[in-house]
Amino acid sequence: MFLPKPVLLKKLHRILEDDLGQGDVTTHSLIPRSKIVEAEVVAKEKGVLAGVYTVSVLCESLSLLTRILKQDGEPVEPGSVLLNIRGNAQSLLSAERTILNILSRMSGIATLTNNLVTKLREAGLQTRVACTRKVAPGLSFLDKRAVSLGHGDTHRLHLDDMVLIKDNHLRIIGDVEEAIGKVRESVSFAKKIEVEVTSSEDALKAARAGADVIMLDNLSPQQVSNVISLMIEKNVRRRVLVEASGRITLQNLLQYARTGVDIISVGQITHSVKSLDMSLEVTGVEEVARAQTEV
Repeated sequence: MFLPKPVLLKKLHRILEDDLGQGDVTTHSLIPRSKIVEAEVVAKEKGVLAGVYTVSVLCESLSLLTRILKQDGEPVEPGSVLLNIRGNAQSLLSAERTILNILSRMSGIATLTNNLVTKLREAGLQTRVACTRKVAPGLSFLDKRAVSLGHGDTHRLHLDDMVLIKDNHLRIIGDVEEAIGKVRESVSFAKKIEVEVTSSEDALKAARAGADVIMLDNLSPQQVSNVISLMIEKNVRRRVLVEASGRITLQNLLQYARTGVDIISVGQITHSVKSLDMSLEVTGVEEVARAQTEV
């Protein structure tokens, strides 16, 4: 899951511009252009690293040299140095918070995702953990990239990735089978069709109408188990993937996974993430010749 550098840079520069406003008045009033600094980004708590490649791309665009010491997806401990940065002091200090925000948020997402996946694997379960579209506006790619680095499933990246017929669609159309039929008539066979349902009756209808994935939304583990049992009894379970979604946390994750679902989607991964604590520390300062700063 990668974006071409020019596309990624466009997104990153928008994030940086949002923070800069008309410029970093503090740094530019205090720090001469002639100052060159060495700095390091340090993890202050345990987790899974995500975003180091992303911030290295941003730094490169600002003529800041980076040396990556920990790779995306690697576990980190408190005190781990993640990367070294060298370059113009004004450029680095102006981008410091953007660098840390990206790294901290992405690493927080990767860490929580990995905690969920690890809990399932340690229990001997192969259920997939997926995120939702409940991401920070403008950060969907970074949020979902972090999920993948935590060994989770990104689900839909965009609305054009697949068909997902939700409750409001059905309130307007009125019937699961009719909704799937309309989609089949107008959407390419290459797009999977998922349907969100809240009852065993609609789950059976969706399966029989040709849904590829059935999302059981906001049901208890017992209700999910009952729906899956009925699908098996009616001989439609093998045709579809079953996803559980809504109110699922680290605490009740195993209860849902043991119902036999294929996918568990957890909005908390991105909408309530706790950023991983990190800091950027200047470790050295140099002065460059005046002629160099005027080039």
